Amino acid sequence: MAKWVRVASVEELKEQNPLLVVLDNEDVALYRVKDQYFATDDLCSHAEASLAEGDLKGYLIHCPRHGGQFDVRTGEAKHFPAYAPIRTYPVKVEGHDIFIDTERD
Repeated sequence: MAKWVRVASVEELKEQNPLLVVLDNEDVALYRVKDQYFATDDLCSHAEASLAEGDLKGYLIHCPRHGGQFDVRTGEAKHFPAYAPIRTYPVKVEGHDIFIDTERD
């Protein structure tokens, strides 16, 4: 069963500008692309750098440390040196509020 937690407002999350939020003591990166919303673990699976500090180009977040890339829709590693996927979270928007499902699979 889903457990939705409000993490930000739509106004806080600008297009192509990732936002770091803390969810149950874990860092999560939020993304907005073409008025779609996505969330992933914040740490790069390769270098443990903050993805919220990286560059978002389209649906690809670029790790600020070594340039690894991940698809924010799926968490799939798309460019070396990143090779392991990152966790994604279900996201929904109600009114002006952004929610993340915190239930673990």
